[in-house]
Amino acid sequence: MKADTWSARLAAPIFAALRPSLSRLSSRGFPRHDELNALTNPSVVSGGGAPIRFVPPGRSREPSAQYEVRIFETGEVQTRPDNWHDLFNALVWLAFPKTKAVLNGHHYEQIEARRGERLRGTARDVLTLFDEGGVVVGAADAGLSSLLRELKWKELFWTRRADVKRCMRFHVFGHAIYEKAVEPYKGVTAKALIVDVVPGFAGATAELQLAELDAQAARHFSETRALASTRSLPPLPILGIPGWEPANEREEYYDDVTQFRPGRAIL
Repeated sequence: MKADTWSARLAAPIFAALRPSLSRLSSRGFPRHDELNALTNPSVVSGGGAPIRFVPPGRSREPSAQYEVRIFETGEVQTRPDNWHDLFNALVWLAFPKTKAVLNGHHYEQIEARRGERLRGTARDVLTLFDEGGVVVGAADAGLSSLLRELKWKELFWTRRADVKRCMRFHVFGHAIYEKAVEPYKGVTAKALIVDVVPGFAGATAELQLAELDAQAARHFSETRALASTRSLPPLPILGIPGWEPANEREEYYDDVTQFRPGRAIL
């Protein structure tokens, strides 16, 4: 991959949460394992407290259960070279270490509790859904949060566009969403975890925003009720977020019900 392609593809606003790490990597191409490991620090640990290290995968891809157990026990995150999906997973570990550790801890607990059962269970489905497709939304305006939960996309992103820009910040957590964002297409939808933030949050540095959202997301998923249903978090068509898609600068963009589907509010 050419250097200009690498840097250009990851310059879009959707990659903001990864930028602190991306800025420390070479733009020559996919980073090596040692380059990723150089970005870790003592606070990046597994759900079992093991320091996170990014390692090449084994000869065969491990089942998801064993993959999570290995992370919990050893801190080893199997990361395929030259692979967008695994690269983004590694970068999310660096951006949201507390939340990733909580999710990994829950995976381990669920695997141990259901050992021998064929079905994964709702809790692991919830964990995987957010791990792959989550976005953490910091909102300093309760009215905006309500519009998102009520799936009132046009009112939120168009009528109150200026308020969204001033009072909300969207940081993608799910590495599958990042992978899709490399070549984005209409209809990409995430699951939104909305957390309350103080006025002025949107003006904080990316590092401070991430630290706050990581702490709040970790607290949310530490509660058992967070794992009760895969329908607990509202959908979020990410290309509707102001500034994330040039076409959404036009009002009629939000009239496309194939992308902005009405549905049942998540209260």
